Amino acid sequence: MTLLDDISSPADVRALPPAALPALADEIRRFLVERVTRAGGHLGPNLGVVELTIALHRVFDSPHDVLLWDTGHQAYVHKVLTGRAADFAALRRAGGLSGYPSAAESPHDVIENSHASTALSYADGIAKALRLKGSARRVVAVVGDGALTGGMAWEALNNLARSGPVVVVLNDNGRSYAPTTGGLAAHLAALRSGGRATLFEALGLAYVGPVDGHDTAGLEDALRTAAALGRPVVVHCVTTKGKGHPPAEQDEADRLHAVSAAGANGGRTWTDVFGAEIAEIGAEHSDVVCVTAAMRGPTGLDAFATRFPDRVFDVGIAEQHAVTSAAGLALAGLHPVVAVYSTFLGRAFDQVLLDVALHRLPVTFVLDRAGVTGPDGPSHHGMWDASVLPVVPGLRLAAPRDPARLRELLREAVAVADGPTAVRYPKSAAGADVPAVRRVGRCDVLRAAPDAVGLLVAVGPMARACLDAADELAAQGVPVDVVDPRWIAPLDPALVKLAGAHRLVLAVEDTATTGALGGRLAQALAVVGAPTRVGTFALPTNFLPHGSRAEVLRAHGLDSAGIVTTVLKRLKEHS
Repeated sequence: MTLLDDISSPADVRALPPAALPALADEIRRFLVERVTRAGGHLGPNLGVVELTIALHRVFDSPHDVLLWDTGHQAYVHKVLTGRAADFAALRRAGGLSGYPSAAESPHDVIENSHASTALSYADGIAKALRLKGSARRVVAVVGDGALTGGMAWEALNNLARSGPVVVVLNDNGRSYAPTTGGLAAHLAALRSGGRATLFEALGLAYVGPVDGHDTAGLEDALRTAAALGRPVVVHCVTTKGKGHPPAEQDEADRLHAVSAAGANGGRTWTDVFGAEIAEIGAEHSDVVCVTAAMRGPTGLDAFATRFPDRVFDVGIAEQHAVTSAAGLALAGLHPVVAVYSTFLGRAFDQVLLDVALHRLPVTFVLDRAGVTGPDGPSHHGMWDASVLPVVPGLRLAAPRDPARLRELLREAVAVADGPTAVRYPKSAAGADVPAVRRVGRCDVLRAAPDAVGLLVAVGPMARACLDAADELAAQGVPVDVVDPRWIAPLDPALVKLAGAHRLVLAVEDTATTGALGGRLAQALAVVGAPTRVGTFALPTNFLPHGSRAEVLRAHGLDSAGIVTTVLKRLKEHS
């Protein structure tokens, strides 16, 4: 029996004698290294908050006291101490444990906080509501991994002084994915070195610290001191990302921020293709610069940064600022490329619309992790951008089907000088190139069948599944054409004409059904009076659970077998 075997709730943590806590911390670290390296997930952030999480659960009484995590990828230890250790065998797998806090899993999880810089705003609202209700419940928000660089966090800090007794636990490991940049990072470094005049106190919050984030006794003392103040307070905890695991501590790039599951397939990814091509484009075009929101490596910009260090701008976890700063770069005559995960661009839609598009500025958005992303779950599936961005006036949106098209479309996007462009691709291996039969307008015809009874519009990487489906349908005596639109917004008139020549068109895409290309194509055909029946075959407009990309697509019929079934069903319905 180990100490961890006897932990099924925070009450068990509080019952341990202080002398047992270092051994518990060691057990948790061994547990995390074993389970996370096997299943995949966020390792470094959680190794860094072991003692901090133990102290939080000894001082505060979750779930009576409200404990919020920002960002949520540092909540694995919290999951362990709240009775979910046995569930780590299925971490981030379909039907298994989420990689982020999840209210569906446990009453100890209040929010699914997988997007950074939001917990302080949640805390502000919860504290105000509890105060109005006369409740004695305490509110604690753990902010770390660069989350405090986000503008929303500072909007919350500006209001917290009037909220009530919120304890803000600043997990200061000096990093997000890479070392945290900007003036805030410099200020925290000064505080770690003994500086005393704090921004937090200037905003009306008390300040406790800095405290060693790996000293459980010191942490407990600091947290009790903060709770006793009965006012908004920041507890500044200095931690080491990847603590206790030598490979992480020695990994200066990102301290093993996240690891892939054991046995995960390798191969060249879409991100790899983009990274190599944007570096080549940068060598050819001195006006091309790149912007990242604390994710230079994960979005593929390392090669560009190595060759052109002065032309990459890391603004921290601040997507809104990233987009409008890019607008400023464009106003001054450069062509910025904003590399961002699809799900995170949603945080800056207003800036895309009114700061970039309204001014018809040449900004290229490269949307990594578009479509179904897999094990990160509903907050990270990039299934909204292709439904939302087409409403932006003047924005051109591309979806490459293969590496050659990603390189081609990226160059076409960077060449646009009169408005914004976006290129989207998934989190997966890029695979082999898919040749076209011919090009019609901006579209590539991938298969032209004699006497075709239908047309499959294959959006981006759905091309392979559509071609496989077309082969199976042909074997069943149902010939169909396959076309890749390449640019999915605005609609190419050539695509509308091509679709109008078929009696059945099925648009296959891994985006939300609402606003998808299929619906826009049906509307365009209705305007010209075409009798064509158009079906949108996409993801339901719901928050989809975590699972592998293949599992999620298959569950919604977006594989070759599902496409065959849908085509046959639609033809039978309209025969």
